Amino acid sequence: MAKKKSKNSAEQPLSRSAKIRNAFKDKSFQAAIGLFLISFSLILFTSFISYFISWKTDFSNLTLSSSDWLSHPAIEADNFLGKLGAYLAHLFIYKWFGVSAFLWAFYFLNLGVKIALNSNLLKPSTVFKNNLVLTLLISLLFGSLTSESFSLLSGGLGYFTNLWLHSLFGGFGIAVIWISTLLIYLTITFQWTPETFRKWFDRIKSKSSVSTDKVSEVKKEFEEEVMAESEIELQVSLDDEPEYTSKDEPEAIEDEMPLEINEIVEETGEESTVSEKPKEEAATEEDDVDFEIETIEEDDALKSSEIKKSAKDFGDYDPKLDLSRFKLPPLDLLKDYGNSNITINQEELEANKSKIKETLNNYNIGIDKITATIGPTITLYEIVPSAGVRISKIKNLEDDIALSLSALGIRIIAPIPGRGTIGIEVPNADPKTVSMKTVLASEKFQKSDMELPIAMGKTISNQTFCFDLAKMPHLLMAGATGQGKSVGLNAILTSLLYKKHPSQVKFILVDPKKVELTLFNKIERHYLAKLPDTEEAIITDTTKVIHTLNSLCIEMDNRYDLLKDAMCRNIKEYNTKFIARKLNPNDGHKYLPYIVLVIDEFADLIMTAGKEVETPIARLAQLARAIGIHLIVATQRPSVNVITGIIKANFPARIAFRVTSKIDSRTILDAGGADQLIGRGDMLMSQGSDLTRIQCAFVDTPEVEEITDFIGNQQAYPEAYQLPEYVGEDGGGNSEGIDISERDALFNDAARVVVIHQQGSASLLQRKLKLGYNRAGRIVDQLEAAGIIGPFEGSKARQVLIPDEVTLDRLLENESLN
Repeated sequence: MAKKKSKNSAEQPLSRSAKIRNAFKDKSFQAAIGLFLISFSLILFTSFISYFISWKTDFSNLTLSSSDWLSHPAIEADNFLGKLGAYLAHLFIYKWFGVSAFLWAFYFLNLGVKIALNSNLLKPSTVFKNNLVLTLLISLLFGSLTSESFSLLSGGLGYFTNLWLHSLFGGFGIAVIWISTLLIYLTITFQWTPETFRKWFDRIKSKSSVSTDKVSEVKKEFEEEVMAESEIELQVSLDDEPEYTSKDEPEAIEDEMPLEINEIVEETGEESTVSEKPKEEAATEEDDVDFEIETIEEDDALKSSEIKKSAKDFGDYDPKLDLSRFKLPPLDLLKDYGNSNITINQEELEANKSKIKETLNNYNIGIDKITATIGPTITLYEIVPSAGVRISKIKNLEDDIALSLSALGIRIIAPIPGRGTIGIEVPNADPKTVSMKTVLASEKFQKSDMELPIAMGKTISNQTFCFDLAKMPHLLMAGATGQGKSVGLNAILTSLLYKKHPSQVKFILVDPKKVELTLFNKIERHYLAKLPDTEEAIITDTTKVIHTLNSLCIEMDNRYDLLKDAMCRNIKEYNTKFIARKLNPNDGHKYLPYIVLVIDEFADLIMTAGKEVETPIARLAQLARAIGIHLIVATQRPSVNVITGIIKANFPARIAFRVTSKIDSRTILDAGGADQLIGRGDMLMSQGSDLTRIQCAFVDTPEVEEITDFIGNQQAYPEAYQLPEYVGEDGGGNSEGIDISERDALFNDAARVVVIHQQGSASLLQRKLKLGYNRAGRIVDQLEAAGIIGPFEGSKARQVLIPDEVTLDRLLENESLN
């Protein structure tokens, strides 16, 4: 009994400390504390400013004890805030911090804004640490400057600290300590490194080298001007020469020969010619514009530690913030159907052992050992046959053993995988009911770190059986009427309601029978998803089922686009990035909840809608696992025309309750055994090749009602989770007779988008033109009327009838002329 009490510790009343913690989590209480701190900071600011004006008149009275000063009615103060303001200012400024007391007034203001509005100017812990260092530095600085007298600028902290340090280190030592402390503070605050100082030195060095180059350029220009003048004089002197040394005397040179700076007379051994100066010199003399090469350094890449620090200062995104006060339902809402501990009936065990041994001996099958494992409804007898016994011989005696035991639902496992034994499952004479409360209270479920944890029931060994729906990734359930399918669905939904916040998971519930899932209407604005402009979230009409499934396909495509932009492979990686604020909501990114589609009676939908239902379900089953959309499909008729090969191939996880024939068992499980179950929640679960026998946990309708009432009475979102709009074949409106003048303003742009991408869908126009779905749907109708895209073809994309932009331009031009 003591062990049971510890499991249900959540039922005990809250302790006083827990109540205090809950009180501090209350938003109104936090707002009151924040407003108090803001008011207190304004009082400090006002009293500090007034104190520097009126401290001389109040100082004589402030030397009295605080009780006499505050309580004596004859004493008055000149401070703006009276005696209390004068006392606070005297305490903070004169006795403690001096002028740096203003830093602490700002700290209380920043802290109050953080608590009241959940928005801060700076991080309070950062302000607190900086205040400690700056208060010491400022007080010590003013204390050293006014060491001979007690100053309001330094306060008691700076004055007495300075006296103590002066006696230890002297005046020069205090200066060294102050400068060292300041440099250490700046280094830690701005994260300076040796690389930072090296870059500063390189920048200073580059600037000095640039200035040196400018001086050398000016000097060089001056020298070139002097050389040019000397060359001009040389040219004039050459003109005055009467004779030439060349063999071929040139023609008389005109006296008006221009003396250009870029021309000189060259003397060679044979002839005299006029030639141009070297190009380098010409460029130097002609270029009077200052030329300076400036090197631009690359931006320093943030280190990983700095990125983490930035994210830490800003804080991770919390998807639960919109419903921060939401509480998961307590276990008290569930009933405990008797003692879940297994009672051993020794007489029954011995009798069954003897009957099994006697039956096998009748067919000359020897047994070396028998072991019994007792479960809530089934006992497993493991036998080790003698050497030389064929396993198939024991397997064929299934009906004979059932006859000798006079029991329903004998199932032989030959052999048990990985055990080297043969198992015979025999129903207990007194089966126990596995309550949902016991299963959910188990440590395996409470401490699970699964994405979508589901506690299904208990195994033959009385162990709680949990699995992660996100890893299934889809689940197919089947069983005859009244064998526990609806209870199994309630157990799955209840498990998720007890573990996941409304922001983390959404349900789409399809109930053709209209009575099984109606209780979940109460949690519509918490957990359910539906089409826009739909009155009820529980889908019962076949047409709405088709629209919802196609809308879910659109949601799937949109989510894959988001994952592509974020360069993520699955929804878990995407949400991790979004929570760490590595994805920008302005780019369309958002937190993606898991979506669980539950269909209670799949056979009815196949009969009424056929391929229109099967096609989108098959598409979702093939593609939707990575983006967090998971399917749970249940049917009471597991025939091959309902559970087709396409459906089975994409539903690797299957649950079979009792069925009526071996054929149905093989249809749902690809193996026999489901026809040998005893009903009332007895089931087999397949997760590949292995079969696990489980007793499904029982959760009754009144329990589900109490859970939904508890959730429905809490604060909810304004509306249910909205799926993308889907316009069916009958909802597209009349595409004929649309006047050109009534076309949308973005018709031409939409037409170009459709032709360029060769895809005629409203979702494409939504993404490319940033439109709402209703407007995009109307434009699609207009494109169909204009002959640009083809008619609606169910789940297939519309055909684009225009091959290229040139043809489109001709079509639009002809329409405008007509």
